[in-house]
Amino acid sequence: MLPETCIFLICFLLCFAPITEAFLNISLPHQHLNPEAVVQEVQRRVNVSISRRQTMEVSQKDQSSSSCLTGNPIDDCWRCDTNWESNRQRLADCGIGFGAGALGGKGGQIYMVTDSSDNDAVNPTPGTLRFAVIQEEPLWIIFSGNIMIKLKQELIFNSYKTLDGRGANVHIVGGGCITLQYISNVIIHNIHVHHCYPSGNTNVRSSPTHYGYRTKSDGDGISIFGSRNLWIDHCSLSYCTDGLVDAIMGSTGITISNNYFSHHNEVMLLGHSDSYSPDTGMQVTIAFNHFGEALVQRMPRCRHGYFHVVNNDFTQWEMYAIGGSANPTINSQGNRYTAPLDPNAKEVTKRVDTNEKDWVDWNWRTEGDEMVNGAFFVASGAGAGAKYTQEASVEPKSASLIDQLTMNAGVLGGTRDNSGTISSPGINNGGSGSGGGGEVGSGGGGNMDYFGMMFGSNAPPSPSHSPFLSFFIIPCLLLILYFSTTTSTHFFHITWSLSPLL
Repeated sequence: MLPETCIFLICFLLCFAPITEAFLNISLPHQHLNPEAVVQEVQRRVNVSISRRQTMEVSQKDQSSSSCLTGNPIDDCWRCDTNWESNRQRLADCGIGFGAGALGGKGGQIYMVTDSSDNDAVNPTPGTLRFAVIQEEPLWIIFSGNIMIKLKQELIFNSYKTLDGRGANVHIVGGGCITLQYISNVIIHNIHVHHCYPSGNTNVRSSPTHYGYRTKSDGDGISIFGSRNLWIDHCSLSYCTDGLVDAIMGSTGITISNNYFSHHNEVMLLGHSDSYSPDTGMQVTIAFNHFGEALVQRMPRCRHGYFHVVNNDFTQWEMYAIGGSANPTINSQGNRYTAPLDPNAKEVTKRVDTNEKDWVDWNWRTEGDEMVNGAFFVASGAGAGAKYTQEASVEPKSASLIDQLTMNAGVLGGTRDNSGTISSPGINNGGSGSGGGGEVGSGGGGNMDYFGMMFGSNAPPSPSHSPFLSFFIIPCLLLILYFSTTTSTHFFHITWSLSPLL
């Protein structure tokens, strides 16, 4: 009877395996339960902006009233306000996509950066950018004028901050660059980020009450680690040692929009590793960006999660544009893909280190994309095209409007390209690191633990399994084992008692 009991228990566990897996994967409480609704809202916002521009052009003979309208819903939300400088925080209401909920420093005080120095990463000087970003309260950070900030160490943000470079020419370069770790609600707008290289092996302050030892960082332009509700808009990024924007370790609720990417190898990594299941909740919108000169790959490179790539202009790549592994959902809509001259690099997509039999059911789809110079997108997923056509109540705008929607990508009011701005050795190697530096044992490198010491008071708890596992499955297993054992013992006792009579 004991073998039968074991077989029954094994079968019972197998029956619950899908449920158990689902609960283990649902570890990001802030992810959107219906990502398709977010996609449709982006499409609706674009359509409304384009229709408004077209209507104004028809109704206004001199077209002066429509000159500021581009059809880009983010820009049209605030750029037509001639008094935008007096109403800077209106920008926080203009986000779209999965990062639309990023508040930044909305409702907080205006902080003006007047000092470009970065002399002490533990005791930053008031007036510096480092002093501003570590504060606990919401802050809307602006700049007194054109400024070049040469960082000595990672610039570690606290939650509820907006970096607003409008009205100034702001460059952030140097050691580590921008780190968003275990925080939420950050907006980075109109900033040049370039020539970033590894730093670390020293103490760095992350809040007014905490500093900690940082291991060596990867040299990302913007490193996102276990964070949510983030919006990176109208930035120009190039020439960094590792990624220009890397998001890993359960980060979600991110929009990357209106940026100008150039001169780099591994542009954007979204997802820590194929085996890191919390990244199944990662959701990222990539919209209205210009992927420009001298880019090689990873625009982006995705793991797990849901990625909406909409109305971007991909003008160059050397290997591929969009790559992925570990079954991510990639929804490509209304982009323009211009393939390189190399006949072996015409494919937009790349399934990284995965056999076709394993990726054939992945949900990768293309809708309204324009393929130029022989570019082609390899879609996958049985019936995905028909399924999503039925679900979509708002059609995405086609790639024919790309020039109009991306005309202002990058930093506004100046050159979008960071070439020749500053020189630094050992950059643009496109290293393969998976995350920024971390405190000792915090998982900054590939073999570290996933979570270490938390920064500040805004750090979320480490992902944990659902209480369902503890309060339902385990007691059920114990009850089954108990009844199976007692039944087996009782049956054996009866059989033994009756044996003399037989």
